[in-house]
Amino acid sequence: MQGLAGRLERDPDEWWIAGLLHDLDFDLTQDLAVHGLKSAEILSALNIKKEIIQAVKAHNAEGLGIARKTELDYALSCGESITGLIVAAALVMPDKKLASLKPSSVVKRMKKKDFARKVSREGILLCRQIGLELDEFAGIAVAAMQKVADQLGL
Repeated sequence: MQGLAGRLERDPDEWWIAGLLHDLDFDLTQDLAVHGLKSAEILSALNIKKEIIQAVKAHNAEGLGIARKTELDYALSCGESITGLIVAAALVMPDKKLASLKPSSVVKRMKKKDFARKVSREGILLCRQIGLELDEFAGIAVAAMQKVADQLGL
């Protein structure tokens, strides 16, 4: 999220918080029909900005039956989706390391529907709603994840 914020000239700290906390309630709910709502309640009680709370809910727009509205809503949704594809792509590299992964490999894997089947390709393509084509978006996401590869164990 910080990589996207930098590219789109938004507040990297706010976007980082949204990315960090967006699945806060998943272990509590484990139900896509309510996922995001409990997080929104918790974040609201902590006086987190409304824009972040909206994005946390909107990252599960389909499950909650709500619409994405803001740039942050779309960024969080596509950002969450592409991370799954990037991890899967890194794990099939000979060394299983993000450092070896090129954005073009992620784009190539994106087109293979049988690869990382549970990753939402539609979710990834929401990058177009924030003015990014897939190639550039993949580059931003791979570079951002490579910066924290040690923390991810990849």
